[in-house]
Amino acid sequence: MDPSDKPFLRALSGEAVWPPPIWLMRQAGRYLPEYRATKEKAGGFLELCLNPELSAEVTFQPLRRFPMDAAILFTDLPMLPWAMGQGLRYGQGGDDGVGPILEPVRDAAGLAALRPQDAARRAAPIMETVSRIRAGLERDHTGTALIGFAGAPWTVACYMIDGRGGHGFPVARGMAEDDPAFLESLFEILVEAAEHYLVAQAEAGAEALMLFDSWAGLLPPDGFERWVLDPTIVLTARLRARLGPDFPLIGFPRLAGPGIPAYAARAGVNAVGLDETVDLTGPLPEGVTLQGNLDSRTLVAGGEALQEATAHILDAMRGRPFVFNLGHGITPDTPIEHVAALVERVHRG
Repeated sequence: MDPSDKPFLRALSGEAVWPPPIWLMRQAGRYLPEYRATKEKAGGFLELCLNPELSAEVTFQPLRRFPMDAAILFTDLPMLPWAMGQGLRYGQGGDDGVGPILEPVRDAAGLAALRPQDAARRAAPIMETVSRIRAGLERDHTGTALIGFAGAPWTVACYMIDGRGGHGFPVARGMAEDDPAFLESLFEILVEAAEHYLVAQAEAGAEALMLFDSWAGLLPPDGFERWVLDPTIVLTARLRARLGPDFPLIGFPRLAGPGIPAYAARAGVNAVGLDETVDLTGPLPEGVTLQGNLDSRTLVAGGEALQEATAHILDAMRGRPFVFNLGHGITPDTPIEHVAALVERVHRG
């Protein structure tokens, strides 16, 4: 299908598509019983990420229920360090429980063991997943675009240095203050790895790429500039040099607050994802497509609260390039019927 016929890609190109396209972060995931069954069949979360047939299956599962305008590759942020050779496992329950556990990289020996040039090759099963999804979309969901993704350098570094999530990443934050030379060296490796990894996704069939900087909000303003914005500028420039100046890129600097205008102006992305803390009635960046920002808890609540919040976002974004999404990912306790109601309401405009 011609990309110009896909509402999501039209919105990323700067067109004020109305009704706006919609997709939801973590739309393929644990709120769906068929996802839980597929993960059990795979034998675990890491095994699911590395099984192209089953990863493609869980990517398609929400599309069979809801007319989403984009599908996003099913994988996880720590798969990039895994692809460079860092040890990775998932605690009991995988994405439902402890989450990723990595062998921390905190010294020169740890850096020397990383192989950024091998990231795309070692992640070959993920690239096969991309190809399978794209083929299935072209066959069965012709208006739906495919998003590939990776963690942005700062967020991936947080996992790599601290070795796990959920605790505020004190070691990574400390290194930003006390050992910036180490962090700079790690970021050079991460930018190179992310370039190879994301270009391979695009070559396999991804039609847009998203950079998740989920922990951008942990940094003070000067740290945000140095560790979030500057490496993103370098990475997006490399991606555009490889993929062309018009390839759609989305950045999501979660909880960045006052850093969002500078990010929108300088990060080199077509679209900026906004988390639920951003007031859409206040000053917003111009010149980029915006994506967001319904509170995930409102989706859980449903009913009148969901209808009012959705209408508020639609009213605020009418007339500008926009993609409807959540401010963060779907939570496991989300009722399926609430997702259906949201998609139906957004598509009414």
